Amino acid sequence: MQSDLLFIRNRAFAFIGCALFISAMMGLVFIDVRWMNDAVHETSFTEIAQEMMLLVTSLLYFQRVFKESAPGLVLIGGFFACMLIRELDFLFDELSHGCWVWFALATAAVCLAIALLNPRRAVSELADFLRQPSWGMMCAGLLTVLVFSRLFGMRDLWQHLMLDGYNHTVKNMAEEGCELLGYSLCLLASCRYLYGSRAPQA
Repeated sequence: MQSDLLFIRNRAFAFIGCALFISAMMGLVFIDVRWMNDAVHETSFTEIAQEMMLLVTSLLYFQRVFKESAPGLVLIGGFFACMLIRELDFLFDELSHGCWVWFALATAAVCLAIALLNPRRAVSELADFLRQPSWGMMCAGLLTVLVFSRLFGMRDLWQHLMLDGYNHTVKNMAEEGCELLGYSLCLLASCRYLYGSRAPQA
């Protein structure tokens, strides 16, 4: 019974910690909307937080790669690095419109080449990642960013909802808020996977 109570306590603390973190992220949306005059754009607190979380997430995996020579994790880190490059497209557009694609492809190619140096271990590490409890949260975060936020932020949906009173800022805030939630879940899942207890490999 004592071990069960300890397990419940640890899970409750983890839940509270995640709730506080996500609440803090939501506070950034509130600041952008309430105090920064609806400034949910590329240089808003919301957008900067998304980019910082992607940077931290990718660096966490790359740091583990350099520490343990884990070719599977370099693919995960590279994936989030490519997402970061996509989020920073407005900066790359200063060089040439749409050139972020080439930087993302180069990053993906380098990470794939590193993983292919030891393909058996890379596949094993990816399979282990998918077996971990943290994958559930990671999957929820990715689905929120890549699927739900895109569909929820469709212009036609919001134009139909607001009719002649369509406000792009409202639509943008809803979409960026969803992305912020998704990136938060991805970062929390990565921390749990890399620094928490792992399930044994099957």
